[in-house]
Amino acid sequence: MSNDNLYLRFAKDAFTCAGDRPFLLCPGRDPVLYRDLDAACGRMQSRLQALDVDPGDRVIVQVQKSPEAVILYLACLRAGAIYIPLNTAYTPTELEYFLGDAQPQLFVCQPQHVDDLKPMAMRLQTPHVLTLGDRGDGSLLDGLDEADPRPAVVARDGDDLAAILYTSGTTGRSKGAMLSHANLKSNAEALYDYWHWQGERDVLLHALPIFHVHGLFVALHLALLGASTVRFLPRFDVRQLIDELPHCTVMMGVPTFYTRLLDDDSFDAGQCRNMRLFIAGSAPLLAETHQAFAARSGHTILERYGMTETGMITSNPYEGERRAGTVGFALPGVQVRVADEQGNLLPHGETGVLEVTGPNVFKGYWRMPEKTASEFRDDGWFITGDLATMDDSGRVTIVGRSKDLIISGGYNVYPKEIESEIDAIDGVRESAVVGVAHADFGEGVIAVVVPDGSREIGESDIQLPLRDRLARFKQPKRVYIVDELPRNTMGKVQKAQLRETYKDSFAD
Repeated sequence: MSNDNLYLRFAKDAFTCAGDRPFLLCPGRDPVLYRDLDAACGRMQSRLQALDVDPGDRVIVQVQKSPEAVILYLACLRAGAIYIPLNTAYTPTELEYFLGDAQPQLFVCQPQHVDDLKPMAMRLQTPHVLTLGDRGDGSLLDGLDEADPRPAVVARDGDDLAAILYTSGTTGRSKGAMLSHANLKSNAEALYDYWHWQGERDVLLHALPIFHVHGLFVALHLALLGASTVRFLPRFDVRQLIDELPHCTVMMGVPTFYTRLLDDDSFDAGQCRNMRLFIAGSAPLLAETHQAFAARSGHTILERYGMTETGMITSNPYEGERRAGTVGFALPGVQVRVADEQGNLLPHGETGVLEVTGPNVFKGYWRMPEKTASEFRDDGWFITGDLATMDDSGRVTIVGRSKDLIISGGYNVYPKEIESEIDAIDGVRESAVVGVAHADFGEGVIAVVVPDGSREIGESDIQLPLRDRLARFKQPKRVYIVDELPRNTMGKVQKAQLRETYKDSFAD
């Protein structure tokens, strides 16, 4: 049987042929060289196996961005384990759900949080709770130097799971999107060709987090396929980004990256002299930002579109028109169509729900067979839930969302989860959460709250209780207290009306 482990796709070319070329260049850290990468991943695999992490076991990771975190991800691939990265902003309340749902063999968390999280993890029967902190303090790094650097790469079929990425659910319950080795491999290879990746000549500027598809799979997989160097910044900092740009050729970012670059008067075409490609995704890029960036930098941003469940689906072309406000064409090997709510194909130019099929489409939701079945048509096409139009040439434009999803700063926010937390606050009768235009984040979260009259309620009475309950990006930036919510004749809250009423919340 052939071994379709994704790790081997990287190791076959990148690790063995790149020699002294750096893989990760991190400020204040020694570089991670390609020649050392396979042994480092092998040692980490040996550590995992010593903890009885077997093929198919889940490893949940909530840690800060670091070279060690990347090596742990690659080691999980090598070991045949299922990697589950979590947003570092998630609270203990949110973590409890993920640990209970995924039932990992290993939970890796921040050193400063281990004392608080370990009792909860043990109660949920998680066998091992470790960190990536300093050695000698319950860290995965303990004993790493003595571990076997060359354990066999575990054989995996293309349909075996490589990762589970949790995405918020409209009912408030997060869904674990199951991504296979073949899903990730097909998407990386399609993007590598479509974006004309230039192997060792490309230097990727990486300022994204590595707990979602954009930063972990799209960015790092392309670099690994090409044995490219990655200038690996711990977080987004506009000054650091400007300083690094002259040394790079490619940058991937969310729209916030580009708006903040434009807000800095020192950013100009000079910093972009070696750049060949700027890519934007994870949230809609405003046409004004697209045009202003081209005028300032001399580069036209390439916007693409994807989802946690599918990786990348469409992209504006590398060669040809990168049209502002559109997300381009289906990637090679991927098919898209626009249909009505019943799945009937719509003519070009009409608005409907975008559907997709291809080797990039996930295997379903973890332990949610009914939810999985409801998201696919009988002919196997996945229903994205995004409203789109397609022109005669196949170019796709996303025009809205059929669900209430808010995308703030590139992160998905589902209102129901926030509404449930607000409604539990003393003095609240009901609430509605929507997203409205925000110059920096794309959309800002606002809450409209109806009190029950038992006490006086102000904005701080809603925001303060949420600080320990919800990740920061989910917390409402504005709260409005009203006597009642607008409803239609069926009693459904009219969120479109709320978005219109409060559309200027962040106009300043």
